[in-house]
Amino acid sequence: MGQLNEVFDIATRYFKQVYWVPGNHELYSSSRAEESEMHLRGESKYMACILAAKKWGVLTPEDEFTTWDYVDAHGEQQCALICPIFTLYDYSFRPADVSREKCLEWALEKGINATDEHLLHPDPYASRDEWCHHLVQQSAVKLEAAAATGIPLVIINHWPLREDLVYIPLVPRFSLWCGTKLTEDWHVRYNAKVVVSGHLHVRRTDWKDSVRFEEVSLGYPKQWQEAKNAGNDVNTMMREILPGPETPEVGKEPPTDWRRWTGDGSEKFGFGKPSNH
Repeated sequence: MGQLNEVFDIATRYFKQVYWVPGNHELYSSSRAEESEMHLRGESKYMACILAAKKWGVLTPEDEFTTWDYVDAHGEQQCALICPIFTLYDYSFRPADVSREKCLEWALEKGINATDEHLLHPDPYASRDEWCHHLVQQSAVKLEAAAATGIPLVIINHWPLREDLVYIPLVPRFSLWCGTKLTEDWHVRYNAKVVVSGHLHVRRTDWKDSVRFEEVSLGYPKQWQEAKNAGNDVNTMMREILPGPETPEVGKEPPTDWRRWTGDGSEKFGFGKPSNH
């Protein structure tokens, strides 16, 4: 919690409005935590993070969605609803022939055992799956009401909403901890203009059904150093969400723009063509 408060302190000094959505690391409950935090597990850990955010004026999935006014490329005044959400994952990003009961064994076949299994507790829910499904239902209610206003949405979630956006070739079976298939069509169902996610540490821009998807992870310190060595700083790593590029016609969406180090697409990943897992 101390580190999270430090981040909020710094971010609110540099940005007019800060939005926060929880990732898996913030939800960890470690035996090395301060004594005052030792009892925080699952939902109680999440709510402690929410209280910290409120102290700094940071908006979270527990707040009402806010309107963002901007001027588009044609000089027209526009607005969007900024929608931070929290969905977690339910292990459904897996091949059809791998069952939920066997999926952890499937991941272990390739040496993948996520730290989440030891430090991210679902309390008071029986499982992470159950917590995820509760969160998805809550988020869907809020997004449906927001979409009913007719204002385009900017949906922000730590985990990607679609399985086909998960491309992690070094650890493909880590997909289990990367989202839920329950959110697959939310970009269409809820009138999204942009969907923002992180988690994968694979910065990219995609277009699905003429909706822009931005993966904006900054990654680990080692990855920050790679960017610095390539001559970049935090400003070149940032992504413009609004107004952003022109929306393409359906069927004419550009291919994935991979951004390993830079913020302008000039450095490609070179992983080859992405494939579904």
